[in-house]
Amino acid sequence: MPKILPRPGPPRVLAQAQLANSIGDGAFYATSALFFTQIVGLSATRVGVALTVGWCTGMLAGVPLGALADRWGPRRTARVLAIYTSATLLAFLVIRSFPLFVLMFCLYACCQGGLTSARQTLLAGLVDADERTRVRAQLQSTLNGGLALGAGVGGVALSVDTESAYLTVFAVDALMFLTAALVLGRLPEVPPAAAPAAGEPRLTVLRDRPYTLLTFLNAILYLNMPLLSLGLPLWIAERTDAPKPMAAAVLVVNMLSVVAFQVRVARQVTSLPTASRTTAKAGLLLFAACLVYAVTGTSLGAFWAVCVLLAGAFVQVFGEMMQGAGAWEIGFGLAPDGKQGQYQGFFGMAPQIARMLGPTVMTTLLIGWGSGGWLVLGGLFLGSGLAVHLVVARYTDGSAAAAEKKPSDPPVEAPAAP
Repeated sequence: MPKILPRPGPPRVLAQAQLANSIGDGAFYATSALFFTQIVGLSATRVGVALTVGWCTGMLAGVPLGALADRWGPRRTARVLAIYTSATLLAFLVIRSFPLFVLMFCLYACCQGGLTSARQTLLAGLVDADERTRVRAQLQSTLNGGLALGAGVGGVALSVDTESAYLTVFAVDALMFLTAALVLGRLPEVPPAAAPAAGEPRLTVLRDRPYTLLTFLNAILYLNMPLLSLGLPLWIAERTDAPKPMAAAVLVVNMLSVVAFQVRVARQVTSLPTASRTTAKAGLLLFAACLVYAVTGTSLGAFWAVCVLLAGAFVQVFGEMMQGAGAWEIGFGLAPDGKQGQYQGFFGMAPQIARMLGPTVMTTLLIGWGSGGWLVLGGLFLGSGLAVHLVVARYTDGSAAAAEKKPSDPPVEAPAAP
C-alpha cells in the first residue's frame, strides 16, 4: 500500500481529490444511461446524440480552460470547475427537457475536461519533474480504485431501480465533486504564468506540430479503452464460446491489475527516451493481445475460450499500463514551462478522441471483420507505438541541436596585426 499511496504533501492531497472525483465518476458511469432514459425520459438515440455532442464540446474546451489555468492559477481553476461540475450534476435532478439536457451535459463535459487539465497543471507545478510519472501512476491507481467504489454505489442503485435511488446517486456524485474542491484548497497555488508577449500566440500548442502528431498517435493507442469497455463485450457475446459474464470478469482483471501494478510499471519510465521505448513496447504488447483475442473467434469451447480471454486480458492490461506511463512522461516532458495547462489540455484530447472513435472502430473491425479485424487493430497499436518512439527521438534531437546552436558567449575576436 505505501508504494501505491503517494507520499505526504501535495501528491497525497492530489490523490485524495482524485479519489473523491473518481468515486463520483464511477457512480455516474454505472447509472447515467438508465437515469437519462428511465428517469429523464429520453430515448436512447437522444441520449447518444447528447453524449456525443457533450463529450466533443468538452474535448475542445480542454485547451482554452487549460490556458486559463496557466494564467489564473491551476488550483483556483480546478476548485471552481469542480464546483461547477457539482452544480451541473444537481441540475440533472430537475431537468427534463431535451434542449436543456444537451446544454447541461455540454457544460458538465466542459467542466470535466477543464478540471482534468487544471489537475495535471497542478501536478506539473507542485511535483518535481523526475517524480511526476511515478505520482501520476499512483493517481491512476487511486482513480481505478475510486471508479470501482463508485461503480459499487451505482450497482446498489441499479438493483433498487427506483427514481429516488438514481437521484441519490447523482446527489452523491455532486457531493464528491464539492469534496474534491475542498480538498484541493489544502494545496499551495502554482504561480500563474506571465501574459504572452506581444505577437506571441495565446495557444502555442496549436502550432506545435510534433506535439500534435504525438497526441494523435496516443489517441490511437488509447483505443485500448473502448476495446475493453465495448469491443470485447460485443466480441465475447457474438463471436466466442465464452459465457457473457466474461466481459465483466475481464474488466475486473483490468481494474485490479492497474491498482496493483501501475506504479511498478511506471518505475521504468524516468525520462523521455525511456518513455518512448516503453510506448513502443506497449504497442507490441497490445498487438500481441489482439492476436490472442483473435484466437477466441474459433471454436475453442467455453473452457478454453475463457482461458485464452483471460490470457489476452493480462497481456492487454500490461500494454495499457506501459502506454499510460509513457504518455504521462511525454505529455509533461515536452510541454514548455508556463504552458502546462494548455499543453495538458491538448494532450488530454487523445483519450477523448479514442472514446469518440471507439464505437465505430470496434464494431467495424471486430464485429464486422471478425478475426481479421483484430489483426488490423493490433497493427494500429504496433505502428502507433513505434511511431511515438521515432517522433519523440526526432523531437528531442531537434531540441538538443537547437540548444547547441545557441552561442553561450560572444566569440572573442583575435587582435588585429600591428
